[in-house]
Amino acid sequence: MASPMSASRFLDVLRDEGINVVQVGDWRTHNRNHKGPWGPVHGVMIHHTVTSGTSKTVRICRDGYPGLPGPLCHGVIAKSGSIHLVGYGRANHAGPGDDDVLRAVIAERALPRDNESNTDGNRHFYGFECENLGDGKDPWPEAQLEAIERAAAAVCRHHGWNSRSVIGHLEWQPGKIDPRGFSMNTMRARIQDRLA
Repeated sequence: MASPMSASRFLDVLRDEGINVVQVGDWRTHNRNHKGPWGPVHGVMIHHTVTSGTSKTVRICRDGYPGLPGPLCHGVIAKSGSIHLVGYGRANHAGPGDDDVLRAVIAERALPRDNESNTDGNRHFYGFECENLGDGKDPWPEAQLEAIERAAAAVCRHHGWNSRSVIGHLEWQPGKIDPRGFSMNTMRARIQDRLA
């Protein structure tokens, strides 16, 4: 169990991991905290956006869209490898998911299959949306994959977590497919190597 780090500390840990960070507007105070608490935090969740074009993607993730107000994550990981911070605090990214998965993340053990949506994930996860169409054909440049690895490792390093604290949206909520186009097991192995 961990309290979320401050916005300033979040920025610092990302930069300390060698990430090019872009701060977008009032990201430090842009959140959905009025809808419920943020924390305790237990892990990092990775998504794909189903968009193309960095500026459009960042705008959508910051502002949201009808029926789902922003921010839709904490950081947008562009194809270039830069991370655009769009919000900090509770964000509309994880939605409801499986309490058995959350328990596995907390215990840092292998994930069970997600088969229910009974737990508020927006409260418990840092979220990174990754610019990708999510069709299985849109490429994942190495710069972007490395930024995902670095961002997740940075958060894990701060909290003393290992790579089992990093999950994909598809491992949290039945019916979700993101991130599509790379394996979360492979990404966790990369993150663990970086943390070693």
